[in-house]
Amino acid sequence: QVQLVESGGGLVQAGGSLRLSCLASGSISGIYAMGWYRQAPGQQRELVAVMSSGGTTNSAESVKGRFTISRDNAKKTLYLQMNSLKPEDTAVYSCAIIGRYWGKGTLVTVSS
Repeated sequence: QVQLVESGGGLVQAGGSLRLSCLASGSISGIYAMGWYRQAPGQQRELVAVMSSGGTTNSAESVKGRFTISRDNAKKTLYLQMNSLKPEDTAVYSCAIIGRYWGKGTLVTVSS
């Protein structure tokens, strides 16, 4: 059983920053492709940023230059640094081991 638990969400003013964390636990070994997704109310879930097992990163056009994905393999933790936040970034952010496991998500609310 593998668990992914996100933390770091909250309420922030536009222009502010947050760092999300995703801790992996359970029967997991090795390095996998992982990513951050988000789902705003009434909208479909979208991929925000992804990191391959080799460390290559990619992100959605809407967050390029503002969000940075990183990982600490020793701590089994995935991060999402979010800067210059906008009200349209408001959503539930979830991490995933691509194609395998999902976290329950953490809410990010950006006020204008």
